[in-house]
Amino acid sequence: MRLHILYVDDEPDIREIVTLALGLDPQIGVDTAPSGAAALALAGEKSFDLILLDVMMPSMDGPTTLRQLQQRQLAPPAAVAFVTARTQAHEIAHFMTLGAIGVIAKPFDAIHLAQDVRALMRQAAG
Repeated sequence: MRLHILYVDDEPDIREIVTLALGLDPQIGVDTAPSGAAALALAGEKSFDLILLDVMMPSMDGPTTLRQLQQRQLAPPAAVAFVTARTQAHEIAHFMTLGAIGVIAKPFDAIHLAQDVRALMRQAAG
């Protein structure tokens, strides 16, 4: 199954690492955005299977970006997961109550990132 992913992070180096890591999987296409506002614009133009959001971003953080995406009621709606160093059980539970399908811990293992993304998508599917 080909996945189209949007990765949102204000750090250009991390966006590049994610693009390279996910790009190793021929069944994953990746777009990136440097901010929540840019993510909202891209999500309005393209359809994504999964949006990976950094939690801590200036101007519009990940949870705010998720709320904005939910209010726009994109068709088809994209699954959303957070990428964050905030991975204590209560923090993950909070992200899930916001509507996220899961959390990928930072720092992540670039070698296994595509596998982690596919596992998230399988988990969300059922």
